[in-house]
Amino acid sequence: MTAPYTLIPNLDELLTEVPQDSILSRTFYSDDQVKAILFSFAAGQELSEHTASVPAIIHILHGEAELTLGGDRVEGRAGTWIHMPPNLKHSIVAKTPLIMLLTMGR
Repeated sequence: MTAPYTLIPNLDELLTEVPQDSILSRTFYSDDQVKAILFSFAAGQELSEHTASVPAIIHILHGEAELTLGGDRVEGRAGTWIHMPPNLKHSIVAKTPLIMLLTMGR
């Protein structure tokens, strides 16, 4: 018997269009424990400061961004991985076209 699992061989194939002057998001997985969302940002686009009531992980897949995490400003690029506890104020500005994976606990 095979254990139940979800396999997505290539996340890049889930976002076939890169927005021009906007942000595109696509929830591609959701269950009782986790929600996974892919974001694609045009250069210069931003998510203004906000919080989440659950823990979350940002993983930048392509591009560069400036992130604010609490009172810190950090640079992110392909390969950057960030765990955020619930209620941490954060924001993101895409410096280049950007693709980011957001994983949220429930």
